Amino acid sequence: MGRSFEDLEVYRQARLLRHRVYKLTALLPADEKFGLVPQMRRAAVSVTNCIAEGHRSRSYRHNASYLYRSRGSVCELLDDFNVCEDEKYFTKVQIDDIRAQAVLVQKLINGYIKYLKSRPAKGDVDRD
Repeated sequence: MGRSFEDLEVYRQARLLRHRVYKLTALLPADEKFGLVPQMRRAAVSVTNCIAEGHRSRSYRHNASYLYRSRGSVCELLDDFNVCEDEKYFTKVQIDDIRAQAVLVQKLINGYIKYLKSRPAKGDVDRD
């Protein structure tokens, strides 16, 4: 049996991003309790969920499709960070720090997709 999704660097970094998003959203104003907070948390969970779900999927192409969704959720978070900055909920330094983590995750996802696409077509079959 292959490695667990939890062994992947992309998953570990995405998990750290999710944790940081939860901490950040806990500090948002009360009037964002039903707006930005659940939106950001859902997007952060989606990043790790899609990596996990795709990891043991039926094919490498199918795995990549989950990674595209994960990458889309990272983009959602990047936009949400812009909202936080625009509304002055946090300083630019605070937002830039978590934004850098999101960009790192995005790069790792892109690298994983590139790796999967480079696999020979014959390897794109059901996995154990």
